[in-house]
Order: sequence, then structure tokens, then C-alpha cells
Amino acid sequence: MPIYEFHCDKCGQDFETLVLRSDEKVCCPGCESAKVRRLMSGFAHKSEGGKMVSSHSGCASCSGGSCATCH
Repeated sequence: MPIYEFHCDKCGQDFETLVLRSDEKVCCPGCESAKVRRLMSGFAHKSEGGKMVSSHSGCASCSGGSCATCH
């Protein structure tokens, strides 16, 4: 199912919603504004050591300064 992440430019809320058609209008569930933008979604995958999760926050959350030090 095509569930996408969005950010509302009016109230700043991040949310997920099911979008069935590419021309479907999406509104913020908090303030009902149509000024929303689609975010890059994170994903999860299974590796030999267990489950690895990648989020849309990227390396901004790590202290190492490069992805090689935190992933």
C-alpha cells in the first residue's frame, strides 16, 4: 500500500497518509492545510545481525560527521 510521509508547512506537523492516486490532494490532519510536502521516507531491512532501520533523519543525528562512523 502506498503510505507516504508528509510535512505541513503551516503547523510543522509530520504525518503519514495513504495516497491511492498521484493526483489526490493531501491535507494536514492537524490544521487541515493543503500546504504539505512529501518527505523522503525511511525504510527497514533485515541483515545477518538483525534488523537495521534507516530513518529520514540521515546523519544529522550522529556525532561522527560521516555515515561510515554511525552506520
